[in-house]
Amino acid sequence: MAMERTRRAPAYEDESGIEDVVVRIYRCSKVVKGGRRFSLAALVCVGDRAGQVGIGYGKGKETPLAVNKAIAEARKNLKSIALDGQTIPHKVTGQCGASKVVMLPASEGTGVIAGKKLRPLLELAGIHDVLTKAYGSTSPKNLIKAGMDALMKLRTAEQISELRGVSVK
Repeated sequence: MAMERTRRAPAYEDESGIEDVVVRIYRCSKVVKGGRRFSLAALVCVGDRAGQVGIGYGKGKETPLAVNKAIAEARKNLKSIALDGQTIPHKVTGQCGASKVVMLPASEGTGVIAGKKLRPLLELAGIHDVLTKAYGSTSPKNLIKAGMDALMKLRTAEQISELRGVSVK
């Protein structure tokens, strides 16, 4: 019996087929003579659910401005990742700052076993079955960057054989 999660962040898709999810909104305040001045920052993931994913971070005085800047940056940083069907080809580890993320391939039907900050990145990349574990700091910015670092280290058997100059049977 498959249970559908209802706490999923809404993804917004445009005409190019690329979806975006706001992972976190940060609010910062600066105390000035007249009171407090607030600024906002947004952490966003974008992807086409078919092997392309990117992350972006944008700042602004209003939430929509920060989100739009983050989406624009994430679209500029779109990267292609190697997939093996609906999972990843091999175990991989990514690191950023004090955050470390380990990803393991999973059998079909397992689903995305990940925390709520890392889940949108994996889902927008098109990964349906994966096991993840986060070590160290659980800061959303560093977790997302560590997850992206891990995804960029993925290689298929064909890519490795080409790099080594041997044939795969």
